Amino acid sequence: MAQRAAHLVPVAVLVFGLVGILLLTIPTKDVQEEPGLRYGIVLDAGSSHTSLYIYKWPGNKQNGTAVVTQHSKCHAEGGGIASYAGQLGAAGKSLEACLDHAVKNIPKDRHQLTPVYLGATAGMRLLHLSSPELSAQILKEVSHKIQSYPFDYRGAAILSGKEEGAYGWVTVNYLSENFIKYGFEGHWFSPSRPTVGALDLGGASTQITFATQEKIEDTDDLMKLRLYGHEYTLYTHSFLCYGKDQFLKRLLAHIMKSQGYPQSVAHPCYPADHSRVVKLSSILESPCTAKYKPSSYDPHASVTVHGTGHYKHCLGNVSGVFSFEGCPFSQCSFDRVFQPNVTGGFMAFSAFFYVHSFLQQVTGITASSPLELEVATKRVCNMSFSQMTLLAPEQKSRLHYYCAASVFLNALMLRGYGFNDTSFPHISFQKKVADTTVGWALGYMLSLSNLLPTERLELRKALTPGVWGSLIFLFVLLLAAVLVFFLFRAFNGQKKGGRESTI
Repeated sequence: MAQRAAHLVPVAVLVFGLVGILLLTIPTKDVQEEPGLRYGIVLDAGSSHTSLYIYKWPGNKQNGTAVVTQHSKCHAEGGGIASYAGQLGAAGKSLEACLDHAVKNIPKDRHQLTPVYLGATAGMRLLHLSSPELSAQILKEVSHKIQSYPFDYRGAAILSGKEEGAYGWVTVNYLSENFIKYGFEGHWFSPSRPTVGALDLGGASTQITFATQEKIEDTDDLMKLRLYGHEYTLYTHSFLCYGKDQFLKRLLAHIMKSQGYPQSVAHPCYPADHSRVVKLSSILESPCTAKYKPSSYDPHASVTVHGTGHYKHCLGNVSGVFSFEGCPFSQCSFDRVFQPNVTGGFMAFSAFFYVHSFLQQVTGITASSPLELEVATKRVCNMSFSQMTLLAPEQKSRLHYYCAASVFLNALMLRGYGFNDTSFPHISFQKKVADTTVGWALGYMLSLSNLLPTERLELRKALTPGVWGSLIFLFVLLLAAVLVFFLFRAFNGQKKGGRESTI
């Protein structure tokens, strides 16, 4: 009996050893794991149109980079919500088709758990400048419309240019896995990669945002973000009225004014064999063209704009819309705005991508250097409308402005932002990354939904239920063995005591 008791000690040691081995080798899973997907909706209410984006992510990995992906998208018919100013109920109604799309594309049992946000950008910023009452009315209308759907409404707001730029930067670096990455070892880690800057060209404004070590002389353009345990110092500036659509209006207003507001306007950026009739009100009633507006004019009148296809004259007029004089800082981009030197890689999206892609399509030039960009632009500006139609028939309704847009792209990126032979090749023109549209919308949802932690992500690991069952069984077996051991010792002690008392 004593020999059996002596054997219990190595048995106990063996059991503890087995438990230790299991703890080291068994598979683990996250404490936060939940079955199913979660969804989020962002309505990007831009100046020219509204887009609805549905994002999704696994319920157990909502804090992980590259976990959030685009589920689907919908482009609303008609113009941006600001274009419905004064038309009661029209802005809200314009969102119905896309909200119906969201109802169908998100599982019904997830509807009430799905946050929905609306962010309005430069089109509404312009409307707010000219008529705060109308902009407030439109926000009220779209809010009521969204709240009539079975989602978790989180608000509708007009984003500042600074916010739009910063959210775009977050999106670009989140999708590029520059913040944090999931490794083959099965856990998250910081890839220690530099971030990339974000270049966004919308319809009414353009944004440039990048991390910099240089002193930012104008604190209005400074933003500090703390993500995943790292602090980022960002330079970000939004140029209102420098979006593609508004710039083209300003360019035409500038040309009309320089020619004395004739009924027939010669446009050097339009193809030589193209002309179109334009209503004066569509050009001169924008807040962006206020300085070009004549003292009196008939808003119902129209002008005929005919192209002359002259690259040098086009470049002169485009440059005339910018202001490169009177910088109050050590250095400026344009319009007296401070900007540090561009550094590192950049991702250019929205209209930057579309104009650059068009240049590549119709010229066959990669446009990956300042010289190639200039050569491709000159080639487009020397094409007739008929030639462009043969090369890009699907874009017939937009062909007339591509020369102007390309020259604008040259002036903005090279002379304005200061990209050169060294830095320009590091710009990546993208529409999507990992099947997700690049823009501010994803960064907006991530930030407002608390899907981006400020501190370094540390996932706690837990044992699976099956392994817990095995461990409990072994633990009970160990306790039983120990109990038997001590009972035997007690019984053996009593037996020895009895023998000693009889002696």
